[in-house]
Amino acid sequence: MKKVELRQASAPLSEYALKAKKGPIIVTKAGKPVAAVVPIRNTDGETASLSANRKFLAIIERSRSRLKKEGGISSAELRRRLGLK
Repeated sequence: MKKVELRQASAPLSEYALKAKKGPIIVTKAGKPVAAVVPIRNTDGETASLSANRKFLAIIERSRSRLKKEGGISSAELRRRLGLK
């Protein structure tokens, strides 16, 4: 993992993107991480965007918590209930 201080990050973004193929590049400000340039493999733009969306992640966490507390049904049972056998 490479770190670069924001004030010294003077290369074009394309250069950092190419370097990120080898591993994440952490951008710091006063030594504290503020951003990261990371490679995206085997995914699409929507998935990458959602994986960093706090509201979406909160919805997923609430759903997982509810499933744990209340239980759920299998996809086969859902299809049966909807008449999609």
